[in-house]
Amino acid sequence: MPIDKSKLTKEMLEKALECETAEELMALAKSEGFEITKAEAEAYLTELDDFELDEKALDKVAGGGTCYTAY
Repeated sequence: MPIDKSKLTKEMLEKALECETAEELMALAKSEGFEITKAEAEAYLTELDDFELDEKALDKVAGGGTCYTAY
């Protein structure tokens, strides 16, 4: 059964990004109360490899936005 991504926290995603194998991700998921198969873990790892920040997140990381001294 796929994980309800709305239940994932930022901390869970950060931990998942550190996993290098399906087994590590499966153990992490289990410790967080989720059960995933090896095939699901491999699919999630592939998805995490392709993870990109959206435009809003990129602006925050890059320091984009309005400068407070402009006012």
